[in-house]
Amino acid sequence: HLQLVESGGGLVQPGGSLRLSCVVSGFSVDDYAIGWFRQAPGKEREGVSCISGKSAMTDYADSVKGRFTISRDNAKNTVYLQMNSLKPEDTAVYYCATDDLRAVVAGTPRYWGQGTQVTVSS
Repeated sequence: HLQLVESGGGLVQPGGSLRLSCVVSGFSVDDYAIGWFRQAPGKEREGVSCISGKSAMTDYADSVKGRFTISRDNAKNTVYLQMNSLKPEDTAVYYCATDDLRAVVAGTPRYWGQGTQVTVSS
């Protein structure tokens, strides 16, 4: 049974940092690509970052480049999203998801976590 569970969201002031975690079970974290996505109220879901399987290549949306870092710990079967210099426009529900790289890059992975709320506000 394939499962993804996010945690680490919360309320943070502009300029602050958060680290999101995505713990996976039912597969190894380096078997497939894993992506972070977000959806703000009234907006479409957008891809934030992704990491490929064995090669661990990473990619980022232009809006978060230089501020967010995706990484993974194979021993803990966990993928992280370190978010620095947070802005109010980063406010959204953040989801991790997995599938083959093509599906993750296309924004159509089949397997999703339940999401974690990130709110950036003073």
